[in-house]
Amino acid sequence: MLQFSLTKKILIWGVVALGFLFAMPNGFYSRVEAVNDARAAIVAGDTSAETAQAAQNWPSYLPSALVNLGLDLRGGAHLLARVKVDQVYESRMDDYWPEVRNALRVERATIGTIRRVDSVGDELRVRISEPDQMARAIEVVTALARPVVSLSGAGSNDIDVSADGGVLLVKLSEAEKIATDTRTMEQSLEIIRRRVDEAGTREPTIQRQGSDRILIQVPGIGSAEELKGIIGKTAKLTFHAVVSRTSNADAPLRARQIIYPAQDETGVYYILDKSPVITGEHLTDAQPAFDQNNRPAVNFRLNTTGARIFGKYTAENIGKPFAIVLDQEVVSAPTIQSHIPGGSGIITGQFTVESTTLMSIQLRAGALPAELEYLQESTVGPDLGQDSIDAGTLACIVAFMAVLVFMVLSYGLFGLFANIALIVNVALIFGLLSIIGATLTLPGIAGIVLTIGMAVDANVLVFERIREELKKARTPMKAIEVGYERAFSAIIDANITTLIAAVILLVFGSGPVKGFSITLGIGIVTSVFTAIWVTRLLISIWIKKTRPKTIQV
Repeated sequence: MLQFSLTKKILIWGVVALGFLFAMPNGFYSRVEAVNDARAAIVAGDTSAETAQAAQNWPSYLPSALVNLGLDLRGGAHLLARVKVDQVYESRMDDYWPEVRNALRVERATIGTIRRVDSVGDELRVRISEPDQMARAIEVVTALARPVVSLSGAGSNDIDVSADGGVLLVKLSEAEKIATDTRTMEQSLEIIRRRVDEAGTREPTIQRQGSDRILIQVPGIGSAEELKGIIGKTAKLTFHAVVSRTSNADAPLRARQIIYPAQDETGVYYILDKSPVITGEHLTDAQPAFDQNNRPAVNFRLNTTGARIFGKYTAENIGKPFAIVLDQEVVSAPTIQSHIPGGSGIITGQFTVESTTLMSIQLRAGALPAELEYLQESTVGPDLGQDSIDAGTLACIVAFMAVLVFMVLSYGLFGLFANIALIVNVALIFGLLSIIGATLTLPGIAGIVLTIGMAVDANVLVFERIREELKKARTPMKAIEVGYERAFSAIIDANITTLIAAVILLVFGSGPVKGFSITLGIGIVTSVFTAIWVTRLLISIWIKKTRPKTIQV
């Protein structure tokens, strides 16, 4: 047990050296974080001399990965939002209308003329001129129904079709509403996550709470208002045919028409066709840019389908205005001068550089399927975070020193070897947390403190075994070898059971529980490594150099 080959020694010391190397940047946290931000800015296109100088403040050949600090340590923004999932129902009915209209037109000789009438929510109402043929109309529209795509709604159709006097009534089925709510929440979570990630924040917490709520916590961001600016808009981009321009916000509208205000012209409104020509779903990219007058603008590019539709429409409507609508405001309504076949264009308006950057992020991430209502919002100041860091640091130091003193007083020189291994253990924990980009929270610090207390358990088991063997008059070398052999299985069993508990917390827990489980799990692995290999290697080196006749443990 005390014999180590050269290869094994190199591997052990190599792991220890790498642990210290990757943990080192955390000792210069502010400096390395500034360097990382500067390097990210350079990648994003910032070529200023100040940014280039800041990027050189840490050697490029050294690791620069840091342990991310959670909201409770670093400060940041906290939001609890409710997704207005019922808004999606009306959109679904609008999507169904072209299919219903086309199917009923085929039966016009039987059912007569058709006309959509005003409806609300998840209803689509269609009046037919031959009410006595309503059964045929219901049959035709029912054939358009699609199976609900969800496990709970298996075997159900997505629409219910019925008659209300002389009006054909199409509604979403209850199973489809449940499936739609689930899809809306999943899509909202993904889009919020993409928008926050695009803004360059690190390790946000974005998770669903209840049936229609989303918790959003982003460390390092300035305020809740700033976070709402990133994710708060639906950023729904649509392109509509312009019917007319007016100064009357209450101008009369025909069926299937809408009126939206001009974003950069006070008192100006546009009457538009309600059905968009193309939508943001056809968008593949959006980037901040400048127009021919050197004003901030947004360049956009459409996918193949969007480019084809856009090209066909512009070819057929040369000389007519075309409205670009973002979140129910007309940001521009240029006149189509010529056929635009490339599927790309530019959005101009009363923008600033900051607003075009924010709009680009929102458009690239996609439109939120429904509006968000903010139920809670707060900003955690950095002072509170620093207080938490100081308290956690003090707890770690006190626990660390107490364990060091206890081990030396209890086991003398062998306790000193255990203390060296404990220092290595802490370095390995921070090194691994940095490598995997983990987020450290207050519960995570609690996991580290617990690990410090548990890390010497394995050494205590070994040392007690060695004491027992020494009482049997064994030689120091033999006592140490037998002590490690007999304690090995107990060490592995005890740590495996704790590791299983940590894994279960990681899989089924969320938020702070996950932070605790990650540091605890990593600490278990590193403490076993340091107790079984590092401490034993130190004792082996000491034994071979001093050749003691007797030892005191």
